[in-house]
Amino acid sequence: MSLSIRIILLITTTLYQAIACYLENQKLPPGKLLDVGGYRLHLYTVGEGNLTIILDHSLGGIEGYFLVEKLAKFGRVCIYDRAGYGWSEHSPHPRTTSQIVEELDTLLTQAEIKPPYILVGNSFGSYNVRLYAHRFPEKVMGMVLTDGLHETGMLKMSIQLKALKLLFISGFVISTFGSILGIIQLFRKCGIFELIKPELRQFSQESRNHVKRSFCRSKHWITMCREMLNLNNSGNQVMIANQFDSMPIVSIKANSFFQPAWWSFLIPLKAANKLRDQMHINLCNLSKNSVQLEANKSGHFVWIDQPNLIVDGVKIVLDLWWKRGSRE
Repeated sequence: MSLSIRIILLITTTLYQAIACYLENQKLPPGKLLDVGGYRLHLYTVGEGNLTIILDHSLGGIEGYFLVEKLAKFGRVCIYDRAGYGWSEHSPHPRTTSQIVEELDTLLTQAEIKPPYILVGNSFGSYNVRLYAHRFPEKVMGMVLTDGLHETGMLKMSIQLKALKLLFISGFVISTFGSILGIIQLFRKCGIFELIKPELRQFSQESRNHVKRSFCRSKHWITMCREMLNLNNSGNQVMIANQFDSMPIVSIKANSFFQPAWWSFLIPLKAANKLRDQMHINLCNLSKNSVQLEANKSGHFVWIDQPNLIVDGVKIVLDLWWKRGSRE
């Protein structure tokens, strides 16, 4: 293919991206945009009741849209897009757990979402909900940590895993350009997301569109880079959030970081799983009222592979909380 044809194709896909984003921007978001200090965050609420479930996503994920209907049977569910994801605007502040917790509490206060809360933290979101529960224990009745992280292991990663982290960051940078040039938008239209992860088809088209919309925006990938580059800072910040007395905590452990596949020999899967095993031991020691659930059919993305386990986790937190209350 000649250079001139390649240039024409890139111009065409870039224009397609600009038009697609413009048309999407004419539609109202599913939730509300609330100011948290000069920039707005998107909050989507479903369900009613005295209990509120707050979900904080994985690094780069906005998978809560897949779970909201399942969780709404327990009460009110709040899905929010961290700054830079989904419908939320960029934040000028560092993308660290401490800053994210501050933004979340401001958002909930602005929206008049009253506690008590059950906090669900997926992957990196587990850092954020732990620090939130440490800062505002009077607002939190329990936590569900979905294949969560623990800073003791994350801050002492092997050279192999540090190299994997750099590989992820480089992939995010490439994807930033891919989103600007409209390539990811084309992947979306061609159904590549579902081809790569067939389990996505179990969710509604609407929820998938909410999630894929974000991945087609450059700000999404830029935010992923910012959060990943600040991961050690976040780990240092969450060190103080390691003692929760008898607060109910459910830790969901995936079977493997990635499910074994033809390409998994390219990554240090054994080292990653060894690190995960140690992190889950530490997570189970966060509280005297901790329960671990095994996601035996799942890779790291439990919220896609076995979403019902997160529902089970919320149910267990509720049971433990009522039992704890009856004893006291």
